[in-house]
Amino acid sequence: MARSSFQSSDARSNRRFASRATSSPGYAEQVLPYEISPAELASLQREGKAPTVVDVREPWEVSTASLPGTVNIPMGEIPSRAHAELDPDAPVVILCHHGARSLSVTNWLRNQGFDQAQSLAGGIDQWSLEIDHSVPRY
Repeated sequence: MARSSFQSSDARSNRRFASRATSSPGYAEQVLPYEISPAELASLQREGKAPTVVDVREPWEVSTASLPGTVNIPMGEIPSRAHAELDPDAPVVILCHHGARSLSVTNWLRNQGFDQAQSLAGGIDQWSLEIDHSVPRY
C-alpha cells in the first residue's frame, strides 16, 4: 500500500512540475517532467532535436528488440559508466522494456546532476504499439 501512495505522490509531483514548466517563463529549461511519451520523442526525432537515447536493458533484450541509434548501458552498469559516457548538460532519454527500470535510472541520473534525463513512458513496448509496429514485442 505504501508503494502505491509513493507512486501516486510521484505522479502528482510530475504533473505539478510539468504545469509549472508551462506556466512560468524560463522554468521549462530548469525542470522537465521525469517521463516523455513515445509521441513526444518521435516528434523531437523528426524535428532533428533527438536527445541521446540510452537503452538500459540487458544485451539479450536489445538483440530481441531495439531502436536505431541508441546507446546500450545495462541498468547495473549505469553508476560506473554514466559520468564517463553521458553529458550531464545534454538531453537524454532512458529506455527499457516497459518503463520501470528507465524511470528508476532517470531518478538516479537526476540525483547525479543529469537534469535533462527523462524516461520513455511505457518503454520500447509502448514505442512498438504507438510509433513503430516493426519493433518486436516480447
